Amino acid sequence: MTVLDTASNPSWLGRARAFLLSLSGWRRWAMAAALGGLATVALPPAYALPVLLAAFPGLIWLLEGATSGRRAFAVGWFFGFGHHLLGLYWISAALFTDIDQFWWALPFSAVGLPVLLGLFTGTAGWLFHVLRVRGFGAGLAGPLLFAGCWALLEWLRGHVFTGFPWNLIGYGWVDVLPVLQSVSLFGIYGLSLLTALAASLPAALADPTVKPTRAWGAVAAGLLLFVALGGWGSWRLATASDAAVPGVRLRLVQAAIDQKLKWANGQREKNVQENLDLSALPAPEPITHVIWPETTVPFFIERDARIRQVLGSVTPSGGLLITGAPRSETGADGQWRYYNSLIAVDGSGAVAGSYDKAHLVPFGEYMPLRRWMPVGAIAGNGAEFSPGPGPRTLRLAGLPPVSPLICYEGIFPGAVADPTDRPQWLLNLTNDAWYGHTAGPHQHFAINQVRAVEEGLPLVRVANTGISGLVDAHGRVRQSLGLGERGIIDTTLPKAPDGTTLYSRAGDTLFGFGLLACFLVVVFTRRHPWGGKRRESLP
Repeated sequence: MTVLDTASNPSWLGRARAFLLSLSGWRRWAMAAALGGLATVALPPAYALPVLLAAFPGLIWLLEGATSGRRAFAVGWFFGFGHHLLGLYWISAALFTDIDQFWWALPFSAVGLPVLLGLFTGTAGWLFHVLRVRGFGAGLAGPLLFAGCWALLEWLRGHVFTGFPWNLIGYGWVDVLPVLQSVSLFGIYGLSLLTALAASLPAALADPTVKPTRAWGAVAAGLLLFVALGGWGSWRLATASDAAVPGVRLRLVQAAIDQKLKWANGQREKNVQENLDLSALPAPEPITHVIWPETTVPFFIERDARIRQVLGSVTPSGGLLITGAPRSETGADGQWRYYNSLIAVDGSGAVAGSYDKAHLVPFGEYMPLRRWMPVGAIAGNGAEFSPGPGPRTLRLAGLPPVSPLICYEGIFPGAVADPTDRPQWLLNLTNDAWYGHTAGPHQHFAINQVRAVEEGLPLVRVANTGISGLVDAHGRVRQSLGLGERGIIDTTLPKAPDGTTLYSRAGDTLFGFGLLACFLVVVFTRRHPWGGKRRESLP
């Protein structure tokens, strides 16, 4: 087969390509899984982006060596399995808060989720193979085809079956703020598309059908693309305003209560008291609003006058205490409904506003397979939460309009604010104590940083532990409390910039055009090979 003729390319890249093309059986699958795990190191908290220059070309070469669509799917699946096995190991930590009850779920969380998510990368590998054997993706169009397949399946993973847009490859840029500014134009999926393209271009250096000068030119173009994005982002950061909302001073409370104690009998009132004590600490400047994390108050506030009075006692005069708490109400069918909510209380103990979490965590807050799973949700101690109506803008006394986000809701691009009633800031209440000292809380914070840049809105994040902080509309972390730290942050609220970002107006439209452009170029180069001669035969 001509594709295996790498004798004309004696470089170390050519030898690496030949080696990967020659693998078969379990060695091919093991290498794919190892490369998938390597790609995970590009993401938070490691941010080792250069590893993608090995992981993606390696995946392309493994796919080129696949002799059928089924084997190409397997290569992609094993890559995705290794990628998510390492990237999502921390989810299993939540089960150890009550391992005696949820031990049975451990293999499903540790291995089952990567198995399912691998179906998306497997499909990307299959699609790449099917198009290549039909003559598409010759020469330098190969990396374009790969990037398009990868980004398309990332987007689908973020939307089908309620969506799970975690481990998106574009999150590797969170620590490079100038480049991260580009998500204000085309969102995280667009950044993933460009990242996959730039990282896969080195595969052309070992392609015997591509002239070396053209291959190096393409690699240089990929590098220059990100230099240009970084230059524009640097200008955007340099011209950013640091203005604050007048008359607003927030106190963010992170009590760092161990998850095993959070709902324990005899501990609930003590846990609330810890938050009360932190809220009552002296402040160098008057506080207007106190904010507590997700489910800090383990009681039904609207039905408990005593707890409302207690909360009112630490509420600033004329201000509010905003906290996470469960909420309940009777539905039209006479059955009780339970919600994971944000509730605002004024100084008199009256409820001044509330928001019910809309995007619930499958298996954690509700059981999607209830008919076949005779157990309750993990986070609800067996009970299940009902979803709220979706993103909404909440108006609270003394504050600009806010879009509340509870925990997991902050991971969904384009779904964190009501486009018909635009807020002026984002407020994320969470409790990452479930995941202990793992990579999960760091990833969760980084993902929320990206939402701030996409929407062009400041973000306030308050966690029971890991990680509370203030992020401005350009993704800059102004203040933070690390994982496991107990304390408070007293801060002003950054003012939202004038105008709106392109992404907040157009959503994933620009990403869609970019994806379409990739596939159109691939189709065009089938008749007009770009970067090299067309292969006469493919494996």
